Amino acid sequence: MAPGVRAVRGLWPDRNPLRRGLDRAEALIIAALAVVFLVASPLVMQAGANLGYRSAVRTAHAERSWRQVSAVLLATARQAVDASVPARWRAPDGARRTGRVFVPAGAEAGSTVKLWVDAAGRPASPPFEGSPRGQAVLGAVVAVMGLGWVLSCTGLISHGLLGRRRVAAWASDWQLTEPQWTGGH
Repeated sequence: MAPGVRAVRGLWPDRNPLRRGLDRAEALIIAALAVVFLVASPLVMQAGANLGYRSAVRTAHAERSWRQVSAVLLATARQAVDASVPARWRAPDGARRTGRVFVPAGAEAGSTVKLWVDAAGRPASPPFEGSPRGQAVLGAVVAVMGLGWVLSCTGLISHGLLGRRRVAAWASDWQLTEPQWTGGH
């Protein structure tokens, strides 16, 4: 018999006297989790796609007001890796701003670097290069993976809890069976 067929038959409720109620309960839990995954996946996928798309559109809208300005470094970056040093720049409205900016290691004081700022002149990360469609796909994939992870954890926890009860039942049955095998009382 093929291993896949054997696994499915092992989950099937039957009249096998060696199959305990706990075994049937575990098979029911696995079947229920599979059904939940199959039913909920499209819904979760749609919700994740919508969330990813809306988030990307909001970010793109906010990024339209961002501008790249030149910032003059007020100190030298002495670290061996990228460093945060004080700098001075002008906001899009012309106001002078100062703050810390990340620059490559060894950047000299007085040199200029390009800096992305928001409409208020605060440093911002570079604009996102991806598309809202890509974010929607990513949101859908992550949402379904998250659902699968939650249901897998639920299955593993229930398997562990039922396993403890199963071992306790085996110990109880052994207490009754051992004297018959060993001749003890």
